[in-house]
Amino acid sequence: MPSASRSVSRHAATQGVPSIITALTHSQIVQLSFYLCGMKLDILAIGVHPDDVELGCSGVLINEIKLGKKAGILDLTQGELGTRGTIETRYAEAAAAAKIIGVQVRENLKMRDGFFKNDEAHQLQLIRAIRKYRPDVVIGNVLDDRHPDHGRAGHMIADACFLSGLAKIETVGEDGKAQEKWRPKMILHYLQDWYHEPDILIDISDVFEQRMESIKAYGTQFHTSQAGEEGPQTYISTPDFLDAVIARARMLGKRIGVKYAEGFITEKKIGIRSLDALVLVET
Repeated sequence: MPSASRSVSRHAATQGVPSIITALTHSQIVQLSFYLCGMKLDILAIGVHPDDVELGCSGVLINEIKLGKKAGILDLTQGELGTRGTIETRYAEAAAAAKIIGVQVRENLKMRDGFFKNDEAHQLQLIRAIRKYRPDVVIGNVLDDRHPDHGRAGHMIADACFLSGLAKIETVGEDGKAQEKWRPKMILHYLQDWYHEPDILIDISDVFEQRMESIKAYGTQFHTSQAGEEGPQTYISTPDFLDAVIARARMLGKRIGVKYAEGFITEKKIGIRSLDALVLVET
């Protein structure tokens, strides 16, 4: 049971529901309502580190949420090996970014940053989360990248999505009940540091500024000009890194005749029901 709902249980005998709700944070209210209503997600975005999702697919998440989709973010680790910031600042930044994007829920599985493995124990942990949220679409880390965690996570996400659909793999949910099998219908992998030729490009021009605000919510990680109390300068902390993020979105957008786009690769063929889904711009 989420901490918010445990808090409600402890105080239910002495406080009315309105006073309990007003005592909760916005994040706790969102997670509590999600838990109580038992809603499934349309989209689950998974990142091995807090900020991976923002950098890789936050534009698409914002787009889909504006269209009425229910979306959530699952962080696999707390990013505790990051040179700058602390676990506490990463949680605060992740919560701020989640609010900007507008997701229904954000959860952290607390796997070991840098040392998690794509093995049975970690796959089962991820399978429980997939069966909990029952997403139709999973968007996860790329399959091969500069940071070894990215590729290892990408393969683990793909493996867990498949295995989650096998009825003979038994898991138990947070309520102590057996979970039903669930296999997402589509798995997309967002581009990260290394360039991979995308299988699909999605227009994010209308939400690009909001996307960048979600990235900049990670103040200890990005867009600083010098070493300071957050830690020494790193590969991703200089203004040049964010310039590269913007440049890639512009480059991907140009290829489909729009201002900004995000790219994804998939091991499954992409099908559409109508040509109306195409971006019809002369290029």
